[in-house]
Amino acid sequence: MSDLHKQLEDRSGNTCELCAATDSLEIKVHLDIYEVPDSPKNVKDTTILACETCRTQLEDPDKVDPNHWRALNDSMWSPVPAVQVVVYRMLDQLRGEGWPVDLIEMIYMEEDTKQWAEDGIQRGPQIIHKDVNGNILQRGDSVVIIKDLDVKGSSLVAKRGTPVRNISLVRDNANQIEGRVGPTQVVLLTQFVKKTSKEE
Repeated sequence: MSDLHKQLEDRSGNTCELCAATDSLEIKVHLDIYEVPDSPKNVKDTTILACETCRTQLEDPDKVDPNHWRALNDSMWSPVPAVQVVVYRMLDQLRGEGWPVDLIEMIYMEEDTKQWAEDGIQRGPQIIHKDVNGNILQRGDSVVIIKDLDVKGSSLVAKRGTPVRNISLVRDNANQIEGRVGPTQVVLLTQFVKKTSKEE
């Protein structure tokens, strides 16, 4: 047994970190190392301990049994970022089942862990966000609002000329970004913002 396998066994209590399967007298569960795909190079722990059933379904979407993954209701609370990433990606894959949507909204992840999870999700055509001038917007950019905007659901007006720093992108809508105007987190339409240079 490798040192890594031993470390993962100690961390998980010798159970699958996704579905909590463990060896019993009746059933032998084959726990093995699962390397999280699309992991950033600067992350140290990119492996989890997973049973054969989980590993098979993670590696072959055609074999996914949605009911097997109801166990994510528990593993989503794991403090291990690599486990959180795999849980988030599988819940996203199962969105069409309905019940995973509520879990996705409840799961807590650090921003960099969520980005790691998002980076490994295969979706349709790539969505590119562009400002009013056609400049490509990226997460963390700064923009300035180019006209007064009423903020839906509040009395707040986002004034023309207001800077919005460290934006995030609405992943399934190329026309929307999110950012903070004063104390309020708002969704902004890309046609009403202009990307600012680092000097501005």
